[in-house]
Amino acid sequence: MSNPRSFSIKSLLARHETVLVLVILFEVILFQALGNNFLVGRNISNVFRHSVEIGLLALAMTPVILTGGIDLSVGSMMGLCAVLFGMMVNSLGLDPWLAGALAIAFGAMGGGLNAVLITRLNLPPLIVTLGTFSLFRGLAEALTKGSESYSGFSPSFLALGNADIAGLPTQIWVFIFVALGIWLLVHRTTVGRSFRAIGYAADGARYAGIPVARNTSIAYMLAGAVAGLAAVILVSRLGEARANAGIGYELLAITAVVLGGVSIFGGSGTVAGTFLGWISLAILNNGLTRISDYRIFDQPVASVARELSGLLTGLLLLTALAIGATTKTLAVRRARKQSLANLKPNPANP
Repeated sequence: MSNPRSFSIKSLLARHETVLVLVILFEVILFQALGNNFLVGRNISNVFRHSVEIGLLALAMTPVILTGGIDLSVGSMMGLCAVLFGMMVNSLGLDPWLAGALAIAFGAMGGGLNAVLITRLNLPPLIVTLGTFSLFRGLAEALTKGSESYSGFSPSFLALGNADIAGLPTQIWVFIFVALGIWLLVHRTTVGRSFRAIGYAADGARYAGIPVARNTSIAYMLAGAVAGLAAVILVSRLGEARANAGIGYELLAITAVVLGGVSIFGGSGTVAGTFLGWISLAILNNGLTRISDYRIFDQPVASVARELSGLLTGLLLLTALAIGATTKTLAVRRARKQSLANLKPNPANP
């Protein structure tokens, strides 16, 4: 008879989140050993301060991917919302906090556009969001004529991206609030639980009475709204609004989600996994910049950290996708084998 304690430990170690925690611990030990003052309080604060926007996009992308969809437009939506925010404050004279709320609303509208094209016209999410990826970025560049930026924001607004509350960056508290909200939505509400059902089998969910179009639209509008929030936080941290805000962020967000164990095919995954996937990416990107005593291609690692980070992020994404596809294939084979076994006649019951 198996020991319940050993069984529980075995189950814990088999969880994707546990593996990610071990990966994060390995990263911390590695960069502390190879880098310069990685575990210094100021650097730990910067790890999160400089990556909150990507974390927010990853959290918002989780419901979308759970439904079996994808949103490649969130980075471009960030750029458009950043420009709209700058215009509302500098050109229209709106209060920054009101402009921030409107930027979030514009983001939700952009997500709504994706939702309409996907759910009403039955267009593939990849194609739709690839189109809005270009549309939103093009609008942002047109509004700024390709080079104009907006700055001169009030100190109270800039504090959102640069001040601390209770020893933590202000935007971390915003992130925690959003993370808790999305966790509650995905894991504690009927709508959130339907995301997995839609991703697993949309037709089956529809036959079960789940409003597939409505709930899918909620996921995309949430992604757009959070992209608007991320844009506001990015502007407050950098002190300027530019059309190139958020370039490449969609790739990092998708990597964090898939690395966190959310199936790219939809139907399975957790918000906690996405959170840990984001943490591992944030540590990787920061840790590479702290390594100055080692060289690669005859250059210090820290001097090519950006390029090396992009390379490793791409490899991580491909690896996570390969593991996800292999896992799904094996699960289908096991289910098929079990079905065939159940169809075989039992000699004891002719």
